[in-house]
This record gives sequence, C-alpha cells and structure tokens, in this order.
Amino acid sequence: MTERNQFALMLSGGGARAAYQVGVLKAVTNFLPRNQSIPFPIICGTSAGAINATTLACFASCYHLGVRKLDWVWKNLTPSKIYESDFQAVFGHIIKNYFKGTDADNLPRATSLLNNQPLRQLLRKTLDFDRLDNNIQRGVLKAICITASSYTSHDSISFFQSNEFAEGWERSKRRGLPAQLNVEHLMASAAIPLVFPSVKLGNDYFGDGSVHQLSPLSAPIHLGANRIFVIGVDQPEPNYMQSVNQQYPSASNIAGHLLDTIFADTLNADLERAYRINETLGLMTDKQRAQTHLRPIECLEINPSENFNEIAANYYHRLPGGIRTLLRMVGLKPDIESSLPSYLLFDSKFCEALIDVGYHDAMARQDEIRDFLML
Repeated sequence: MTERNQFALMLSGGGARAAYQVGVLKAVTNFLPRNQSIPFPIICGTSAGAINATTLACFASCYHLGVRKLDWVWKNLTPSKIYESDFQAVFGHIIKNYFKGTDADNLPRATSLLNNQPLRQLLRKTLDFDRLDNNIQRGVLKAICITASSYTSHDSISFFQSNEFAEGWERSKRRGLPAQLNVEHLMASAAIPLVFPSVKLGNDYFGDGSVHQLSPLSAPIHLGANRIFVIGVDQPEPNYMQSVNQQYPSASNIAGHLLDTIFADTLNADLERAYRINETLGLMTDKQRAQTHLRPIECLEINPSENFNEIAANYYHRLPGGIRTLLRMVGLKPDIESSLPSYLLFDSKFCEALIDVGYHDAMARQDEIRDFLML
C-alpha cells in the first residue's frame, strides 16, 4: 500500500508551455477540501516546471493557495517579465555578446540570444524560500528537487532539499546533491541553451535541466516515490500534414525541433522503461523480487490534447517587436510552422489559453486522477 509520503509530482520543462501544468494542477483543487496541504509531498521540476514546482513547495501547507498563486502569475505575465524584449534591448544584448567583454567578476560574459534578468527579479519578488524551508521542517513537504544540466561535467544534477535525505546519489551521467535551494538554482534549471545565459553554481556552469536528463523519473524515485503524477508538454501532431516536398528547414524550425526533443523525448522513453520494469517485476516470484533493488513505480502522465504550435500561431502578433524581428532573422514568419514561438510566448492571453487546455484535459480524466491520487 502506497503511503501519502510516497506520492510525487513531476513537472517537465517547456518554457511558456509550462502554463499548461497550472491548468492540470488547478483541476486537482476540485478534488480536495480547502486548506488541505499538498497531495504530493515529493515535488520535482525541471526548467519552467521547476519554477512551478518551487512555487507549490512554498505553499505546500495550502495546495489551493499555491495553485491560485501560480494561476495569477501566469495570467499576468508579459514577455518583458521574463526577458528583455524591446528592440533596443534585444539587439543591444546581441551586440554585447558579439564583442564579449567581462561581467562584474571580470569573467567572460555569458553568451545568449536573450537577457533573462527580468525573470530573476520576478522570482525574487514572487518566491519566499523561508516558507519552503518551514514546510520541510514541519513535515508538510518531504522533498523538493530542481534539476539542471552541468556544462562542466555534462551530468544531470538534481539539487534537492529535504530533512529525510542527508546524502545524494550517483548514477551514470546523473547525480543528486543536497542543497539549500534559492533563485539561482531555478535560473540554472530554466536556462534554455543559447536562448538564456548559463548560470554559475559553485564552480560549475549550468543550463536547462532537460538537457542531459536521460532519466527524468530518477529524482522522485530516489527521494522515495512509489507513485508519480507526471505533467508533460508533449503535444499531439498538428491537424494538417506537412508537404513531403517542403523547403529546407529554417534555423527556427531546427531550433523548435531540438527543443521538442529536449523537453519530451527522454521523459517518454523513461516512462516506457518504467512500464517495462513493472511488467518484469510482475512476472517474478517473491524470492526473485527480493534479490533485486527494483520496485514497481506507478505513473500517471497528463499531456496536452491540443497542439501548442497552432495555439501560439493565434497569438504570434502579441510577441514584442524586437522578438519578432529576431525570429524573422532566423527564418520564422507567422505563416511558417515552428515550435519556437510556443516556448517564448510568455504572454497572458497565450498562457491563459494553455491553462484552460490543461484544466479541461484533467477534468476529462478526473476519475482516473482521483483513483491514482487516492482522493
């Protein structure tokens, strides 16, 4: 029998697409009484999912309040709250990168297309890490984990904060490290390669946690989870088929393709591996199962029912002029199919549309979710 402290929530990355997760989490509030603590004592997040995860962790003592906070933030977003977006700032940043130079510590300036310093300011204003620490001390929260990718060691590093786990873990190309989490861990986890600058933590430089994350389920399993509620951003295929004789893919098409691969493919592969392990364990005798360190892990995954690229096309005009100009320079026009805008459209209307999709997707599976979460 799975105990409540063995339930985990895992939120994948996806830039602005992570607004979808808020809709799913919002639907779960319908299954819980008000003022109840979070039903997932273990929370793991990567990239934008790490920001959502940390916000929930800060309000773990009242799940409804945490979801309302997330809902309010996403529905009041503008691109300028995430990255410098006007024409002068965008191209001024690119010119600075071209001529390089050094930062305040006399180190080479981090290279990126966009400057996401506004995100750092938003996180400092929004998140109270003292609340997170208090929730862990009181036992409301068992563990919170944020994953980033080390450009130094090329390992996937899961930084976790917990009272129950004093030591980390190490496997091939992935490690778990105990840490006192702060804004810089979130900035590192959400630093989409080339789009946002890398972040220094200790002696290493880090980028988006979805890179090198060969086993996304590893962190919640190491933190004691037996049931993992996974909210992904793996969208269905568009309603139309691309012509076989299409033109060579532009830089924006390739960038979008790479982001889709980074944020979705490894999670799907890891879930498939978990299902196979469960089937294998089911064929073993009790004696055989006792001789292995493996244990069955139940997962429920919620993914979008609608294509985010098609939704983003309806809101493309809401991107700031500087960003639209930059995207045109890499071959993206409003009538060209690409995933890239859906990752950068931190716009309240687009985010609200994704929240609505997430809410309706979860409500359509409410019986399944209730059973899985034992609510």
